[in-house]
Amino acid sequence: MARKLYVGNLTWNTTDDMLKAAFAPFGNLKSAKVISDRESGQSRGFGFVEYESDKDAAAAMFKMNGADLDGRQLKVNEAVRKETVR
Repeated sequence: MARKLYVGNLTWNTTDDMLKAAFAPFGNLKSAKVISDRESGQSRGFGFVEYESDKDAAAAMFKMNGADLDGRQLKVNEAVRKETVR
């Protein structure tokens, strides 16, 4: 089953490709996406990576939490689905 990870404390310059390259060594990625502001298009400083395997995601979370990417210390944990408010 696929597992999605939250990746925080990204620089404004981090791209989807940079995020993918940083997390690819841990297994097969389904996706890697840096979240951008809708109006300005600027990075919001966080993103998500999704692995095909729970085992790969767990290894990435263990190794990358606290790791340096482009001069910033990453915060990596399991993504939590945001509940919609009605």
